[in-house]
Amino acid sequence: VTVIVKDPKLDAETQVSQAQELINQGVDVLAIFPVTPENGATIVRMANEAGIPIAVDNTFLPDDGSAGECIGQVACQYGDIGYAAIEWAANNVADAKLLYVHGGPGEGVYEAYQVGVDRALADFSDKIEMVGLVNGEWVTEASYNVTQTFVNSDIAEFNVVFANNDAQAKGVYQALKEYGMEDIPIISTGGSNEGLQMLKDGQEAANMTAPANIQGLIEFGIIWAFMNGEEWGDAKIPLPIIPIDSSNIDEWIKWDDMDLAYAYVVENIGAYTP
Repeated sequence: VTVIVKDPKLDAETQVSQAQELINQGVDVLAIFPVTPENGATIVRMANEAGIPIAVDNTFLPDDGSAGECIGQVACQYGDIGYAAIEWAANNVADAKLLYVHGGPGEGVYEAYQVGVDRALADFSDKIEMVGLVNGEWVTEASYNVTQTFVNSDIAEFNVVFANNDAQAKGVYQALKEYGMEDIPIISTGGSNEGLQMLKDGQEAANMTAPANIQGLIEFGIIWAFMNGEEWGDAKIPLPIIPIDSSNIDEWIKWDDMDLAYAYVVENIGAYTP
């Protein structure tokens, strides 16, 4: 397999131009991580018109035909990650009072998280309630500041924090430590190497990991099967969410550990054996 890599650097117009270059080269198949869902739909339609099969990752496109036809899709489902975080808190923290330090709104990611969080809060309402919702803007400094402000506000007592990513969790921990509250469990997401170290150091209590390398392996599996005249997996495959805490830290899949990631894919979805 010869792989041609194009990096649009998060620019939608550049990505369309790069896709057209690949189509003009007559590649056998396209794989795309869309800059935006709209951009993904545009490129899928371009590939369809050229008769080139295309797979999509990190975005589920509409099923109504407006986005064209893909051979398969795999995507991180942020709502499911948010649900898993609240479920962990409900099952592991007695009478959980949650402070949610969320990422910045406006790009659809926080909004998707919130859907899952709200659903879990309803499902586990007898075990957990949210007492605070503050915007950490996806970064350490802002998360530190809003956590510090919330602690000083005396709005409500809390005994667990959900931070939308590891950078935010770091800011939350720094703020709590200054007030002698570092024993309050912090839940994060993503599964970065920084998150693993924070879990080992006791700065995170749990991480709802969603290893990005698994997403790439699944997309390749979809393509490999298609090029061999077979189907592999479902038309839309959610990126697995693997909750990790101190009880199962050995199950953490690092984003650069391809062997462990592939073993997980083979065990849970199947091998590439069309």
